[in-house]
Amino acid sequence: SPVLSLYELLAALPAQLQPHVDSQEDLTFLWDMFGEKSLHSLVKLAEELQSKPLSSEIRELLKLLSKPNLKALLSVHDTVAQKNYDPVLPPMPDDIDEEEDSVKIIRLVKNREPLGATIKRDEHTGAIVVARIMRGGAADRSGLIHVGDELREVNGIPVDDKKPEEIIHILAQSQGAITFKIIPSVKEEMPMKEGKVFIRALFDYDPNEDKAIPCKEAGLAFRKGDVLQIMSQDDATWWQAKHEGDANPRAGLIPSKHFQERRFALRRPEVQIQPLKISNRKSSGFRRSFRLSRKDKKTNKSMYECKKSDQYDTADIPTYEEVAKYRRQPNDKYRLVVLVGPVGVGLNELKRKLLISDTQHYGVTVPHTTRPRRSQESDGVEYIFISKHLFETDVQNNKFIEYGEYKNNYYGTSLDSVRSVLAKNKVCLLDVQPHTVKHLRTYEFKPFVIFIKPPSLDRLRETRKNAKIISSKDDKGTAKPFTEEDFQEMIKSAQVMESQYGHLFDKVIVNDDLATAYSELKTTFDRLETETFWVPISWLHS
Repeated sequence: SPVLSLYELLAALPAQLQPHVDSQEDLTFLWDMFGEKSLHSLVKLAEELQSKPLSSEIRELLKLLSKPNLKALLSVHDTVAQKNYDPVLPPMPDDIDEEEDSVKIIRLVKNREPLGATIKRDEHTGAIVVARIMRGGAADRSGLIHVGDELREVNGIPVDDKKPEEIIHILAQSQGAITFKIIPSVKEEMPMKEGKVFIRALFDYDPNEDKAIPCKEAGLAFRKGDVLQIMSQDDATWWQAKHEGDANPRAGLIPSKHFQERRFALRRPEVQIQPLKISNRKSSGFRRSFRLSRKDKKTNKSMYECKKSDQYDTADIPTYEEVAKYRRQPNDKYRLVVLVGPVGVGLNELKRKLLISDTQHYGVTVPHTTRPRRSQESDGVEYIFISKHLFETDVQNNKFIEYGEYKNNYYGTSLDSVRSVLAKNKVCLLDVQPHTVKHLRTYEFKPFVIFIKPPSLDRLRETRKNAKIISSKDDKGTAKPFTEEDFQEMIKSAQVMESQYGHLFDKVIVNDDLATAYSELKTTFDRLETETFWVPISWLHS
């Protein structure tokens, strides 16, 4: 049959071509190609289509094979199979001045993404020059455009008389191949290395609201707590960064640490004045401001003022913090867990539930006091009882996290009491005033700070209507029902804490329902002991 003849012809071809083939490798190729099953199937298919009457199925198949989209699909398949990815570029312009050796013609293929470069007018020469190359962008990946290059033409349009904004508009409108005529910078750039510096943002940033940024489209937006990878710090004012873990290689502009600190300082002149009022408070002022934070079956114990003035904290301007990944190893001490929250928010109830859940795993510090020991008390259990002279000596030697005076007696939480709990291989639960947190953020303690936040005012009225609070304004320290004033104070206090110290909080838990809040707290503790967290890089080295 004709088909059999065609098969025989295919099989005989390599032998007939053998005298004309120079190498055994070429002959093997011919045998493989003509013996390919898919080729035989194709021949058979062609014969079937030609020898038989055109049925409806055959007509449909021929119609499908002739459609442009299917032809395009087959063409793409062939291109990919041949690994032929290079774009088809238009011919080079004919009017290049060959005597102008310093001029470079560069052609980049740009899709919908930005070019990844910013330009400016040189103050001295008036020329349009490349101000920066965004790491990971189209220009950066090409390796053809560099900072300082002078731009002469874009797609044949001279740019000498144009403003940078007009040129950016031309680039934004261009799709496909863009041709640049540039004079390369004399300065040789160092080869770029991928950034390995990571920072945690301590403020929110939106480039669209930043009037100082040289190019809003090139800016990178982020939220407080986001971890960013720094790709370039070449510019003292504008760093290049991307979100950690982002698959997109293109970097964006963010304000540098120094620049942002300077801007924040200019916006907050009141910070330098207000804390002076706080630092001059005497013991009578302390009476009004201290909170009763612990309540046992028989004893009410007070929270203490930190000896450090608040001015040290509010003068610090939070911008970025260099971080690294940390995971607790089996032999490491547990991280200190610091609980922060306003009076009455339920912090102590949550802490008590944790302690009861596993007394061998969780522990709390024993406070120091100078008041006389009562008959039912044991030294080192309710309190560590010491003399006034020794207490004052320890204060001078910075041994207390925070301390205060109440009814002519000192009370305080010492650093050694925290170390004592951690040395027993327990998780230390410590609740302190938020302005003391920064002094605990050390390599030794590696604190994880949890802010217990009140719900809305309406929910407070609903959930706390039968609860009681130990008012700090009451000399007797007796528990009384919540008042509307207590709710208002709790909300206001929480807002101040979050505003001033929110950048130090690792976790925020809203105590709307005690059982739900406890469950979230317990889950956080379990994760803390097994998972990897970003921590200040200084915590990894003593």
